[in-house]
Amino acid sequence: MPALRTLALIVAAAATVGLALFWVLTLPAAVPASALPPYTPNLANGQTMFNIGGCASCHAVPNKNPDQIDRRRLGGGLALNSPFGTFYAPNISPDPKDGIGRWSEANFVTALWKGTSPGGANLYPAFPYTSYQSMQLNDLRDLFAYLKTLPLVPGRARRHDLKFPFNERRLLSGWKLLFLHGGPFVPDPSRSAQWNRGAYLVNGPGHCAECHSPRNMLGAIVDSERFAGGPAPDGSGWVPNITPAGLRHGDDKWSEKDLASFLDDGGMPSGDYAGGAMAEVIRNTSRISADDRAAIANYIFTLPPVQGPPPPKKKD
Repeated sequence: MPALRTLALIVAAAATVGLALFWVLTLPAAVPASALPPYTPNLANGQTMFNIGGCASCHAVPNKNPDQIDRRRLGGGLALNSPFGTFYAPNISPDPKDGIGRWSEANFVTALWKGTSPGGANLYPAFPYTSYQSMQLNDLRDLFAYLKTLPLVPGRARRHDLKFPFNERRLLSGWKLLFLHGGPFVPDPSRSAQWNRGAYLVNGPGHCAECHSPRNMLGAIVDSERFAGGPAPDGSGWVPNITPAGLRHGDDKWSEKDLASFLDDGGMPSGDYAGGAMAEVIRNTSRISADDRAAIANYIFTLPPVQGPPPPKKKD
C-alpha cells in the first residue's frame, strides 16, 4: 500500500507539473512596445499593404451589391462560414469604442504576428495571422497608420457562432504551438529583387495560400499541398491549384503575363472573368502597382508543381 500511495503521489505530481508547463507554454504571446523603435510611417505604403492584404474584403461594412461597398468603412460584420461555425469579421475602423481606435501600435503588431488580442486572448486563425506573421515590421506600422486615417465606424459585429469546443479560445494556444511558426520574411539572396517582392507579397500580406491550399481536420494548411487548391474555406466551392501543375493544365493555359494581367482586370486566357471570392481579390490587386502584380506572377510561376486534391467532377 505505501508503494501504491507513493506511485500515486508521483503520478499526481508529474501531471501537475505537466499541466503547469503546458499552461506556461501556451500563454498567448505579445510584442512589447519596447520592441518598436522610433519610426515615421509611410502612408502610401500603408495603403499598398491595405490593398494587397485584402482588409476591405473582410472588414468593410457588407452590402448586397459589392460595387456599392465603401472600402474605407471598416465596421465589420461579414459572415465567414467554416466547418467550425460562423465567424463575423470585427470592426477595425479607428472608432475608439467599437473598433481599434484605442489599440497601441504594439497591440496591432501583436495581433498580426502572434494572433493575440490587446486583452491577451487568442484570435481565431480565420484572421490569417499565420500568413501575416511573415510581414515586415515597418509594413505593419505603415498599415496601422493608414487604418487610423480611415473613417470611424460605430457598432460592433456580432459574436462568432461556433460549436463547442471551438468556442474555447484557450484551446487555440495548442493550435498555435502546432501551426503558428516562422517569422518575418527573409529575402533569398540567390533570387532577383522581383522574385523576392513577389514571394513576400504572396506569402505575407497577400496570404494567397490561405484560400488556395487544402486544410487538415484542425483547419490548418496542409504544407505539402500548399497552393495546390482544394475546397473553399467557407464550403462554397472549389479553389483552383495555382502551382504550375494547375496553371499550365486544364481549360486555361496560363503564362506569367496572363497572371499579371488577371490580377489587374480579372480576365482569364479563355476569355472568361473571375467570379465569386476571386472577383473580390481582383478589386484589391487591381489597386496595387503593375510592378507588384508582375512580381506576384513571377513568384507564382516558380512554385514547384504540386498535384493537389482532385476537384469534384463537373456535372453534365
